[in-house]
Amino acid sequence: MNAEFRINGVRLETDRLVLRAFEMSDLDDFYEYASVEGVGEMAGWRHHESRQKSLEILELFISEDKTFAICLKENGKVIGSLGVERYGMEEALTEFDGYKGREIGYVLGKDYWGRGIMPEAVKAVIGYLFEVCDLDFLTCGYYDFNSRSKRVQEKCGVKPYRRLKMETRLGTEEPGVLNLLTNSNKDITFEFSHPETLIFRD
Repeated sequence: MNAEFRINGVRLETDRLVLRAFEMSDLDDFYEYASVEGVGEMAGWRHHESRQKSLEILELFISEDKTFAICLKENGKVIGSLGVERYGMEEALTEFDGYKGREIGYVLGKDYWGRGIMPEAVKAVIGYLFEVCDLDFLTCGYYDFNSRSKRVQEKCGVKPYRRLKMETRLGTEEPGVLNLLTNSNKDITFEFSHPETLIFRD
Protein backbone atom coordinates (compact mmCIF):
# COMPACT_ATOMS: atom_id res chain seq x y z
CA MET A 1 0.00 0.00 0.00
CA ASN A 2 1.07 3.57 -0.51
CA ALA A 3 2.51 5.07 2.65
CA GLU A 4 1.72 8.64 3.63
CA PHE A 5 4.65 10.96 3.02
CA ARG A 6 5.51 14.64 3.38
CA ILE A 7 8.95 16.22 3.59
CA ASN A 8 7.78 18.37 6.50
CA GLY A 9 10.93 20.47 6.77
CA VAL A 10 13.44 17.61 6.61
CA ARG A 11 16.89 18.39 5.19
CA LEU A 12 19.21 15.61 4.06
CA GLU A 13 22.92 16.18 3.45
CA THR A 14 25.53 14.22 1.51
CA ASP A 15 29.13 15.08 0.71
CA ARG A 16 28.11 17.41 -2.13
CA LEU A 17 24.38 17.95 -1.76
CA VAL A 18 21.54 19.24 0.36
CA LEU A 19 18.06 17.82 -0.25
CA ARG A 20 15.17 19.89 1.06
CA ALA A 21 11.66 21.01 0.21
CA PHE A 22 11.25 23.43 -2.69
CA GLU A 23 10.76 27.14 -1.98
CA MET A 24 9.40 29.97 -4.13
CA SER A 25 12.89 31.47 -4.28
CA ASP A 26 13.96 28.41 -6.31
CA LEU A 27 12.03 29.50 -9.39
CA ASP A 28 15.02 30.81 -11.39
CA ASP A 29 17.11 27.69 -10.76
CA PHE A 30 14.15 25.41 -11.46
CA TYR A 31 13.35 27.08 -14.77
CA GLU A 32 17.04 27.05 -15.72
CA TYR A 33 17.29 23.25 -15.74
CA ALA A 34 13.67 22.35 -16.50
CA SER A 35 13.61 24.50 -19.66
CA VAL A 36 16.48 22.63 -21.32
CA GLU A 37 15.24 20.37 -24.09
CA GLY A 38 15.95 16.73 -23.37
CA VAL A 39 15.90 16.97 -19.57
CA GLY A 40 12.21 16.47 -18.87
CA GLU A 41 11.75 14.31 -21.94
CA MET A 42 14.01 11.63 -20.42
CA ALA A 43 11.53 11.40 -17.55
CA GLY A 44 8.45 11.52 -19.78
CA TRP A 45 7.47 15.20 -19.60
CA ARG A 46 8.02 18.15 -21.92
CA HIS A 47 10.70 20.66 -21.02
CA HIS A 48 9.26 23.92 -19.70
CA GLU A 49 8.70 26.46 -22.45
CA SER A 50 8.00 29.37 -20.09
CA ARG A 51 8.73 30.59 -16.59
CA GLN A 52 4.98 30.48 -15.99
CA LYS A 53 5.01 26.71 -16.51
CA SER A 54 7.88 26.36 -14.05
CA LEU A 55 5.99 28.54 -11.58
CA GLU A 56 2.90 26.34 -11.83
CA ILE A 57 4.91 23.17 -11.20
CA LEU A 58 6.91 24.81 -8.40
CA GLU A 59 3.69 25.80 -6.64
CA LEU A 60 2.53 22.20 -6.94
CA PHE A 61 5.80 20.92 -5.49
CA ILE A 62 5.43 23.26 -2.52
CA SER A 63 1.78 22.46 -1.83
CA GLU A 64 2.21 18.68 -2.10
CA ASP A 65 5.50 18.69 -0.12
CA LYS A 66 6.76 15.37 -1.48
CA THR A 67 9.48 16.50 -3.92
CA PHE A 68 13.00 17.25 -2.73
CA ALA A 69 15.03 20.02 -4.32
CA ILE A 70 18.55 18.75 -5.06
CA CYS A 71 20.93 21.57 -4.13
CA LEU A 72 24.69 21.91 -4.43
CA LYS A 73 26.09 22.26 -0.95
CA GLU A 74 28.83 24.64 -2.15
CA ASN A 75 26.48 27.39 -3.32
CA GLY A 76 22.86 26.35 -2.68
CA LYS A 77 21.98 26.16 -6.38
CA VAL A 78 19.03 23.88 -7.19
CA ILE A 79 20.08 21.48 -9.95
CA GLY A 80 17.35 18.86 -9.90
CA SER A 81 14.42 17.27 -8.12
CA LEU A 82 13.61 13.94 -6.48
CA GLY A 83 9.98 13.06 -5.87
CA VAL A 84 8.65 10.49 -3.42
CA GLU A 85 5.56 9.60 -5.40
CA ARG A 86 2.63 7.24 -4.97
CA TYR A 87 3.24 4.04 -6.89
CA GLY A 88 0.65 3.14 -9.50
CA MET A 89 -1.61 0.11 -9.91
CA GLU A 90 -2.01 -0.21 -6.16
CA GLU A 91 -5.08 -2.42 -6.41
CA ALA A 92 -3.55 -4.69 -9.05
CA LEU A 93 -0.18 -5.22 -7.34
CA THR A 94 -1.52 -7.33 -4.49
CA GLU A 95 1.97 -8.39 -3.38
CA PHE A 96 2.27 -5.03 -1.66
CA ASP A 97 -0.90 -5.46 0.43
CA GLY A 98 0.04 -4.95 4.07
CA TYR A 99 3.40 -3.37 3.19
CA LYS A 100 4.21 0.36 3.13
CA GLY A 101 5.92 1.78 0.06
CA ARG A 102 6.32 4.64 -2.41
CA GLU A 103 7.89 5.28 -5.81
CA ILE A 104 10.95 7.47 -6.46
CA GLY A 105 11.29 9.67 -9.54
CA TYR A 106 14.04 12.17 -10.33
CA VAL A 107 15.40 14.73 -12.76
CA LEU A 108 18.84 16.35 -12.94
CA GLY A 109 20.02 19.39 -14.86
CA LYS A 110 21.91 18.42 -18.02
CA ASP A 111 25.08 20.27 -16.96
CA TYR A 112 25.43 17.83 -14.04
CA TRP A 113 24.96 14.52 -15.83
CA GLY A 114 27.75 11.97 -15.51
CA ARG A 115 29.12 13.20 -12.18
CA GLY A 116 27.54 10.63 -9.85
CA ILE A 117 25.27 13.27 -8.36
CA MET A 118 21.97 11.49 -8.84
CA PRO A 119 23.03 8.18 -7.24
CA GLU A 120 24.32 10.24 -4.31
CA ALA A 121 20.93 11.93 -3.93
CA VAL A 122 18.88 8.77 -4.44
CA LYS A 123 20.89 6.79 -1.87
CA ALA A 124 20.36 9.55 0.71
CA VAL A 125 16.60 9.52 0.17
CA ILE A 126 16.43 5.72 0.21
CA GLY A 127 18.28 5.70 3.54
CA TYR A 128 15.86 8.25 4.98
CA LEU A 129 12.75 6.45 3.73
CA PHE A 130 13.87 3.08 5.07
CA GLU A 131 15.63 4.08 8.29
CA VAL A 132 13.53 7.02 9.46
CA CYS A 133 10.16 6.67 7.69
CA ASP A 134 10.26 2.87 8.13
CA LEU A 135 9.01 2.05 4.63
CA ASP A 136 9.05 -1.58 3.55
CA PHE A 137 9.73 -1.14 -0.17
CA LEU A 138 10.34 1.37 -2.95
CA THR A 139 9.72 1.19 -6.67
CA CYS A 140 11.55 3.16 -9.34
CA GLY A 141 11.21 2.91 -13.10
CA TYR A 142 12.87 3.97 -16.32
CA TYR A 143 11.95 4.00 -20.00
CA ASP A 144 14.05 1.81 -22.28
CA PHE A 145 15.49 4.89 -24.01
CA ASN A 146 16.84 6.31 -20.73
CA SER A 147 20.05 4.36 -20.14
CA ARG A 148 21.33 7.01 -17.71
CA SER A 149 18.40 6.45 -15.37
CA LYS A 150 18.92 2.70 -15.63
CA ARG A 151 22.53 3.10 -14.48
CA VAL A 152 21.52 5.33 -11.56
CA GLN A 153 19.08 2.71 -10.32
CA GLU A 154 21.60 -0.10 -10.74
CA LYS A 155 24.10 1.86 -8.63
CA CYS A 156 21.45 2.23 -5.92
CA GLY A 157 20.85 -1.51 -5.65
CA VAL A 158 17.34 -1.80 -7.05
CA LYS A 159 16.36 -5.01 -8.84
CA PRO A 160 14.42 -5.33 -12.11
CA TYR A 161 10.85 -6.13 -11.11
CA ARG A 162 8.44 -5.83 -14.05
CA ARG A 163 8.63 -5.07 -17.77
CA LEU A 164 5.77 -2.73 -18.60
CA LYS A 165 4.51 -0.16 -21.05
CA MET A 166 4.34 3.07 -19.12
CA GLU A 167 2.40 6.21 -19.96
CA THR A 168 4.27 9.51 -20.24
CA ARG A 169 3.02 13.04 -19.72
CA LEU A 170 3.71 13.56 -23.41
CA GLY A 171 0.72 11.38 -24.24
CA THR A 172 2.79 8.40 -25.38
CA GLU A 173 3.21 4.89 -24.06
CA GLU A 174 6.80 3.68 -23.77
CA PRO A 175 8.31 0.29 -22.90
CA GLY A 176 10.35 0.25 -19.75
CA VAL A 177 11.29 -1.48 -16.54
CA LEU A 178 9.89 -1.01 -13.05
CA ASN A 179 12.47 -1.77 -10.36
CA LEU A 180 11.96 -2.83 -6.76
CA LEU A 181 13.97 -2.32 -3.58
CA THR A 182 13.02 -3.78 -0.21
CA ASN A 183 14.14 -2.62 3.23
CA SER A 184 17.04 -4.91 4.15
CA ASN A 185 16.32 -4.37 7.85
CA LYS A 186 13.04 -6.24 7.50
CA ASP A 187 11.97 -9.78 6.70
CA ILE A 188 9.77 -9.22 3.67
CA THR A 189 8.38 -11.94 1.42
CA PHE A 190 6.18 -11.09 -1.54
CA GLU A 191 3.65 -13.29 -3.30
CA PHE A 192 3.83 -11.73 -6.74
CA SER A 193 0.76 -11.05 -8.85
CA HIS A 194 0.57 -10.79 -12.66
CA PRO A 195 3.40 -13.21 -13.56
CA GLU A 196 3.15 -12.22 -17.23
CA THR A 197 5.09 -8.99 -16.57
CA LEU A 198 7.44 -10.19 -13.84
CA ILE A 199 11.21 -10.10 -14.11
CA PHE A 200 12.20 -10.41 -10.45
CA ARG A 201 11.15 -13.18 -8.11
CA ASP A 202 12.45 -13.50 -4.59
